[in-house]
Amino acid sequence: MAIAKAERLMNLALCLLGTRRPLSKRELRGSIEAYLEAGTDESFNRMFERDKDDLRELGLVIETVENLDGDTGYLARRDSNRLPPITLDAEEAAALGLAAKVWQQARLAGAASGALQKLRAAGMPEAEDAYEVHSALEPRIPVHEAAFEPLMLACRDRRPVTFDYRKANSARAEQRQVEPWTLECWRGQWYLAGWDRGRGAERVFRLSRITGKVRSRAGTFEAEVPDVVTVRETVESWAGETATRTARIRLRAGAGYPLRSRALTVRERGDGWDELEIPYGHGLDAWLVEFGPDVVVEEPADLRADVVDRLRAVAKD
Repeated sequence: MAIAKAERLMNLALCLLGTRRPLSKRELRGSIEAYLEAGTDESFNRMFERDKDDLRELGLVIETVENLDGDTGYLARRDSNRLPPITLDAEEAAALGLAAKVWQQARLAGAASGALQKLRAAGMPEAEDAYEVHSALEPRIPVHEAAFEPLMLACRDRRPVTFDYRKANSARAEQRQVEPWTLECWRGQWYLAGWDRGRGAERVFRLSRITGKVRSRAGTFEAEVPDVVTVRETVESWAGETATRTARIRLRAGAGYPLRSRALTVRERGDGWDELEIPYGHGLDAWLVEFGPDVVVEEPADLRADVVDRLRAVAKD
C-alpha cells in the first residue's frame, strides 16, 4: 500500500512538472493509472486532494489556475520548484560530515547519510575528516527512546501531542497534553521542552520516562512559543547543576556512579557505604529518589524531608 501511494505521488508530481499548461482533474485522472482505477468520482476526488496536499507538504509548489471556461487546472512550474545552486566551502562541508556522523546510531542515520550523498553528487567538496584517522573518539548522539521520532516530527510541524509520563516520585504514569517546542540531549539523556496544557505552564520532560505511544492531536498551539527555549539551563537547575549549596549523603559502595561523578568529595566509611558531598539545588530530591535504597541523605534536613516525602508518595502508589 505504501509503495502504491509513493508511486501515485511520483506520477502526479511528474505530470504537474512536465506540463506547460494547467491540467484539469479530468486530464490528470486519465493520465495516472491509479486514478483510473478509482471506482467513483467521489473516491477519485478524495484521493487527488490528499495527494495534492501531501506533495505540497513535501515542498512541491503547485499552482491552481482557473481558465477562461471556468475550469480549474493545476501545474508545478519548474522555476518555482528549482533550488538555487548549493555552494559550500571545505569547512562547511566538514561540519556537515561531522553532523551526519553524529546521527549514525539514531533513527535519522539514513536521512543524514542520504542528504550527504546528494550534496556530494551536487558538487560539495570532499573535506578531510579529522575524526576518521587522528582520533579514537567519535561523535555520537544515542537515541534509544521510541518517543524521539514522533516528538521530533511534532516539534517540526508544531503539532500538539499526548503521552503518558511517569514522574520520578510516582510509580504510575499520568497523561500529559503538551505543545512540543524542542528536543535537546544533555548528559546522555534526551529532554523535551514544551507547554503543558493541563498545568498551564512550561515543562521539561525526560524521554526515558515517557511510556506508551506519543499521539498527535489536531489543532494549533495555544501558547506562544518563546524565541529561545533554554532546555539545558532548566534541566541543569532541576538537577542542582547551578546550586550554591551542598548536601551530604551516604551512598552504597559500588552504586550510584552518576552521583559519584558529580561529587565534590568522596570518603570511604568502611561499612559498605561511602560519604559524598554533592551540589544541592532545586530538583536534587527527585534525582536522589531514583537511586532508591542505595542513597541516604544526611543533611541538610529539608532535603532529607523532601526525599522521604517522595519515597512515601511512591510507596502509596
